[in-house]
Amino acid sequence: MTTLGVVFRPQQPPERLREVVRAAEDCGLEELWLWEDCFLEGGIATAAAALAWSERLRIGVGVLPVPLRNVAITAMELATLERMFPGRGIWGVGHGVQDWMGQVGERVASPITLLREYLETLRALLAGQRITVKGRYVQLDEVALDWPPATAPPILAAATGPRTLALVGAAADGVILTSSTPADGIRSAAEIVRAARPEAAAAQPYPIVVYLLAATGAGAADRVAAELRAERRDTIPGIGVAGDAWSTCQVTRFYFRWSR
Repeated sequence: MTTLGVVFRPQQPPERLREVVRAAEDCGLEELWLWEDCFLEGGIATAAAALAWSERLRIGVGVLPVPLRNVAITAMELATLERMFPGRGIWGVGHGVQDWMGQVGERVASPITLLREYLETLRALLAGQRITVKGRYVQLDEVALDWPPATAPPILAAATGPRTLALVGAAADGVILTSSTPADGIRSAAEIVRAARPEAAAAQPYPIVVYLLAATGAGAADRVAAELRAERRDTIPGIGVAGDAWSTCQVTRFYFRWSR
């Protein structure tokens, strides 16, 4: 199955979000994704607003950096939104950019250990369990949500390197890949994830979310090239598309279909 969505990048001012939500819903897109990049816009605040401003659009957050957020707070917020807008949120967590985590004093010695503990704990809380956790980073004492969601939502996680991909394959419900992932990188990531999946879960759908830089209109190719140069990603093949709205949409659909 292929799903096509668009990203509202946090470099845009927050006051523009409402018009983007309306446009995405009116034109028939299936998903709108939000980013929680430091130090721009909060993922939970923007997700709550976008869900309230739309009727059928699914809202993804890719991703919430786990060093910044106590897992109990994340569980409380996701459970609240799931009860108000059941099944319309797509929730992603991840290591966070390590330089940013260092800026706010939250960089950890083992991001993989933190992510593993976080995923296990978050999924248990959202499933309505009362748990005690004594991990290296996650510490909970008899914690349970008073208002768990009726159905625990899938939790996706971002990954790039092979160790994190293997962890996400084993412990999360889907993977989010960055816009710097070329076609062969998607194939390699899918293989690592597939190999790490528990046998009992191997037959279940496992979404792969891929961000793809795209531009339409006058000068689209030049704008894509300029952005890739500015971000020092212009040597990576096949990570941007440009053209009119129709051709770009078709390439994007092919890219997403192939990546799964």
